[in-house]
Amino acid sequence: MKIIVIGATGTIGGAVVQAIGNRHEVIPVSLSKSVIKVDIADSTSFSRMFEATGRVDAVISAAGLARFGPMTSLTDADFALGLHSKLMGQVNLVRLGMEHINDNGSFTLTSGILSRKPMNGSTAISLVNSAIEGFARAAALEMPRGIRINVVSPNWVVDTLKAFNMDPSIGTPIEVVARAYVQVLEGAGNGEVLDAI
Repeated sequence: MKIIVIGATGTIGGAVVQAIGNRHEVIPVSLSKSVIKVDIADSTSFSRMFEATGRVDAVISAAGLARFGPMTSLTDADFALGLHSKLMGQVNLVRLGMEHINDNGSFTLTSGILSRKPMNGSTAISLVNSAIEGFARAAALEMPRGIRINVVSPNWVVDTLKAFNMDPSIGTPIEVVARAYVQVLEGAGNGEVLDAI
């Protein structure tokens, strides 16, 4: 398969590229550190990306920003960041990317554990993650030409917890998270949310 991995230079995206290995042709895409670039918050950049890649069999999205912080201190702009970047970025990737995906191809999106296990400070992120999962479940009913759409919902990654000086024991090793993306990519599911825990 010919696969685009968006966010390929990030923690999760980089691990996904490694987990796929040489079994498929991977096209790494990121905001600034790859040959082919895309800003998922800018829907016009998708056409440039697909022009550079040509038709593909699958797209994995491990990108998107959302704000973490106490609900009482979050501004409209803080909520808009996640809605515009992580949510609508992935929604538009699917909407605008369908014509560039081969028959029986797939989209794999990213939500996160905070959709089902919220914590203090997660209101904006929990909102976005839940919306991504709802979108994929509904969009799966309308995908043309046998194209599948699924979501991976990663737990906190051990490396991320360490970077934020949080307890790494509640996290999941990045290799385990990356394998979940490969499982979805190579599986037959549609409209499913896979917990990577």
